[in-house]
Amino acid sequence: MATKRTWHQEHKDNLSFGSRLADSVATGMGSWRFIIIQTIIVVIWMGLNVVGFVSHWDVYPFILLNLLFSTQAAYAAPIIMMAQNRQNERDRMHAEADYQTNIDAKLEIEALAIKLNKLEVDKLDKIIAMLEQMEKGK
Repeated sequence: MATKRTWHQEHKDNLSFGSRLADSVATGMGSWRFIIIQTIIVVIWMGLNVVGFVSHWDVYPFILLNLLFSTQAAYAAPIIMMAQNRQNERDRMHAEADYQTNIDAKLEIEALAIKLNKLEVDKLDKIIAMLEQMEKGK
């Protein structure tokens, strides 16, 4: 018997290469690991340019470093926004799946309530019939 695929599996399988790449970049840039590595690189960059013995390729006020940060931000912002848009889409799909599950559960509960009510009515009819027979037998 084949297992039913979840909404998450369906959504993940339908992502394009660019969407998966944007999600990976956003996940990476939104991590402490990225912040720590970037901080280390910046400290080394600045240190080498302040006390460099051979050459200073980016002297204070570190114009090249600022250019690199600006370029990184120019690309990072739209990539992160794409990932957030996909997160919103995933949330919407999840909400729709939950809604459908709730509708299905409601229909099943209503069907069970009808069956239970019918059983109760049948039991009461039998009890009334037994009481009527007892009354006739007296």
